[in-house]
Amino acid sequence: MKTSDEVRQFTVEADDDGIRVDRWFKRHLPQVGFGTVSKWARTGQVRVDGKRVKPDDRLEQGQQIRVPPGGDAAHKKPKTKRELSQAEIEQAHDMVIKKTKSAIALNKPAGLATQGGTNTFNHVDGLLDAFVEGEDDVRPRLVHRLDKDTSGVLLVARTPGSAAFFSKRFSGRSAKKIYWALVVGVPDIKQGVIEAPLAKQPGSGGEKMHVDHEGGAPAKTKYRVVETAAKTAAWLELQPMTGRTHQLRVHCAAMGHPIVGDGKYGGRDAFLTGSISRKMHLHARRLIIDSPDGGKLDVTADLPEHFAASLEQLGFDENASDATPMRDDPPPKSREEKKQQARQHAKNYRKSQRGPRRARGGTGGKGPAKGKGKR
Repeated sequence: MKTSDEVRQFTVEADDDGIRVDRWFKRHLPQVGFGTVSKWARTGQVRVDGKRVKPDDRLEQGQQIRVPPGGDAAHKKPKTKRELSQAEIEQAHDMVIKKTKSAIALNKPAGLATQGGTNTFNHVDGLLDAFVEGEDDVRPRLVHRLDKDTSGVLLVARTPGSAAFFSKRFSGRSAKKIYWALVVGVPDIKQGVIEAPLAKQPGSGGEKMHVDHEGGAPAKTKYRVVETAAKTAAWLELQPMTGRTHQLRVHCAAMGHPIVGDGKYGGRDAFLTGSISRKMHLHARRLIIDSPDGGKLDVTADLPEHFAASLEQLGFDENASDATPMRDDPPPKSREEKKQQARQHAKNYRKSQRGPRRARGGTGGKGPAKGKGKR
């Protein structure tokens, strides 16, 4: 096997944001085994932005990876097609919303991981062989990710050229992503912009983010309230203007209104009483992105069963979102206003991690689920 005898530099792309260091090597330099990666990390030979890293550290888009001699991206092992069961093939094809020459748009169900990991064997990436029909067919490639418990539009590139094209659109923020979420309580301001910088939460091993107005990376989310159910819950339309890990989940918690079912960032307060599902209610509803075939690729994903049932139980009209489009950004805030807002969001986030407020009930059990009932 031929390997490079020179130090190499790689840039973390948008579809690798949040991936572990060892997983990055497995994806891009599969000829470099885990033992070698561990040794390079232990001896400081592999570095990220000039700093030492551990194999389980997570990468962020734009970071520079230093790879010592022995790793050459030009000499990947060819990936052989994995034999899938008939059930797996049907699962893959059931997710398809739309196919073009350059892309396959999927509606990922909640609970299905985008990629594999420790003890994660059923995932979208592992099902993509279902779309390889002939020996000469190129295996489709993921160009962005959704959290395991987030449902909705997931784009897959059909060729290496289209993968590079879409990756640039995602990293350049020209792709428009619209999410729907159910949150606990009702925001006082019905439409606005959340600007709260995010960083990895210390002590979480990189698995959790938090608001950090001093050392966090800029993060911006537009939102609007579509409908409300008394003071119990609100249906939000969210548009991330940046692509930080768990951005929408942390921003909603930072507003003081965690996403229903998101115990990771909302704790016990993230669950409504009654028959409202305990699954997370965050759905990638629509994606609008330039297409290498020309024009725009505009894809909408139907709601998962648990989300649609919750809308109905809370008395929401699923078509209400189309009636009032999101407005343009309000006038920009001053630097001091942004700092003040970030501090308030950080305070709200810390408060959400301390435990439930008695007024919101517990974690399920008896109690009405309708919009005008008690929580």
